Amino acid sequence: MAGSRVPVREQDPKVRAHNFEEVCLGYDEAEAVQEAQRCLGCKKPMCVAGCPVGIDIPGFIARLKEGDAVGASRVLARDSALPAVCGRVCPQETQCEGRCVLGVKGEPVAIGKLERYAADTARRMGVQAEPPQEKNGMRVAVIGAGPAGLTCAGDLARMGYEVKIFEALHQAGGVLVYGIPEFRLPKREVVEAEIENVRRLGVQIETNVVVGRSVTIDGLLDEEGYDAVFIGSGAGLPKFMGIPGENGNGVFSANEYLTRANLMKAFSDEYDTPIVTGRRVAVVGGGNVAMDAARTALRLGAQTHIVYRRGEQELPARAEEVHHAKEEGVVFDLLTNPREILLDENGWVRGMVCVRMGLGEPDASGRRRPVEIEGSEFTMEVDTVIMALGTSPNPLIASTTRGLETNRWRCIVADERDGRTTKEGVYAGGDAVTGAATVILAMGAGKAAAKGIDAYLKGRKK
Repeated sequence: MAGSRVPVREQDPKVRAHNFEEVCLGYDEAEAVQEAQRCLGCKKPMCVAGCPVGIDIPGFIARLKEGDAVGASRVLARDSALPAVCGRVCPQETQCEGRCVLGVKGEPVAIGKLERYAADTARRMGVQAEPPQEKNGMRVAVIGAGPAGLTCAGDLARMGYEVKIFEALHQAGGVLVYGIPEFRLPKREVVEAEIENVRRLGVQIETNVVVGRSVTIDGLLDEEGYDAVFIGSGAGLPKFMGIPGENGNGVFSANEYLTRANLMKAFSDEYDTPIVTGRRVAVVGGGNVAMDAARTALRLGAQTHIVYRRGEQELPARAEEVHHAKEEGVVFDLLTNPREILLDENGWVRGMVCVRMGLGEPDASGRRRPVEIEGSEFTMEVDTVIMALGTSPNPLIASTTRGLETNRWRCIVADERDGRTTKEGVYAGGDAVTGAATVILAMGAGKAAAKGIDAYLKGRKK
């Protein structure tokens, strides 16, 4: 019998609600080996089929069973450029762990926590990525230094391509640095270290380059001599509800709020970041980004509410994030939908009119459709509202690139099997194609596009 999952240590909720240090403390060596022993080493591992980047999960866990964390990290490195990131933020419960046979009657192997342990241990021991021995003489430009771009660039570099990433912000990492809070994903210790590993493969990263303004994709191909381009520019354009008062002072998109908190270091007393903390904050939405915004506002001193129009069963956020938010003191106002944001005479938020909801029949998403309850209006006393309703791609790249087709959601049209777009030599993947999704799905798209670019360029050489 495989036994119960080894519990993972965490900061005490009452303590962590007042700091930005990482919540989960991870496994030590003895715990990791004990948890690895639970893996059955299936001949047909369904966990691998559930992983968007196809990591050799039984292979790396087999090394951990022997106490060989460095060997495990080398197995991980064959398929993933960001193992320490994935071990922290991937929704393993619906992917690899969701397919683990032990989960049928008990608890699945803690694959994510083991991946994190192997990657962290290798980093502490100074294990570095090894650049390829030979270059093939061809050049690829990658737009965006987020999960999709970093993965695509890393894979192409291993294949021998000369790769350069063009990043719009002043810091590489995309959503890893501006969107996910420090308490879930440490930037300097984890993200910067994994980006440095991509650089060691020979990838160049140039920041502060807005493609569509500073340079165009046509210019990269026709004037700068790149053989192919990958677009991994993400989806940074926030969505709003279109209700009265939404343009008031003290109303943020979650993107803006988290970017101020992360890139502008609002979490540190050493920085004077222009961010409205608020005394009572309402975060509208129920996904992981909503949890991140709510838990950030809580740590900045606010009484924080999640306002979501469906029930707890329909929350799209990871169960772990919901659990952590509740432990820390975030209030969940479920089956509640905003109607209007009330402003004072100076245009600042003073409240939010909401209506109670009931759940009807399932809609196209498979979740029960929220229906307003007549006469149930009430006013929440809040001074800050954060809209966490999803994002869509910025249309700048598509609008400045000839022959690049987009759909009605402004997403770039690309073949999910290889990332090929409607413009020859241009590939795309991640949130720029799908709209806002997960880090691991963006990485999977980056891997698929790297293979597609390699096949295209090898075919062209013939």
